[in-house]
Amino acid sequence: MFTLLEDAASPAHDAMVEKKSEFIGDACHAGSLDEALAFVETIRERHPKSRHVAYAAVCGGADGRLAERMSDDGEPSGTAGKPILDVLRANALTDCVVAVTRYFGGILLGSGGLIRAYSSTASLAVRTATKARIVPCRRYRVPLEYSQLGPFRQLLASVGGVQSDERYAERVTLDAIVPQERADAFEARLVELFNADVRAEPLDMVNRAVPLG
Repeated sequence: MFTLLEDAASPAHDAMVEKKSEFIGDACHAGSLDEALAFVETIRERHPKSRHVAYAAVCGGADGRLAERMSDDGEPSGTAGKPILDVLRANALTDCVVAVTRYFGGILLGSGGLIRAYSSTASLAVRTATKARIVPCRRYRVPLEYSQLGPFRQLLASVGGVQSDERYAERVTLDAIVPQERADAFEARLVELFNADVRAEPLDMVNRAVPLG
């Protein structure tokens, strides 16, 4: 699976004209469907005089399940949201959203023309975007003594993991994000390194975006 790295404030962007109708594509990363819908609303606000803002979004996959949402936004059923979603599926994308804004040019395109226009515009936006590979990861919460922090960071790096959400008090508590395929090795090596004195509490599965190249 792959995702897009652009954020909602600076989405990937491209446009085309088909029989005097302008189609504008915007695509960005979205960590949840709520984030995706919020992005679509910002696009509507940028284009208050547009006729339609159709979209599709895909999120999840770290636990094997994908959540999808789409909208034709007043276009004939199946002619806008579904073609955009098909582009996301064809590119094996998740955790992202594509919105296609249409300014009507006065000429009806018919169902086939609409499908081609929305699909082409979504493809243009996705092609413009910066892509990253999705790595399913297991997220842990790990409490550490300050003296254990350095060795722990070395262990985490050795299994391709990253840390986040550090909290400092009498002890350090952080979240460790480890590729699923290395999670068992991480747990075993953690026991060896600290003689079972450090426990990593499994929290959930998350997606981690790793830039291509």
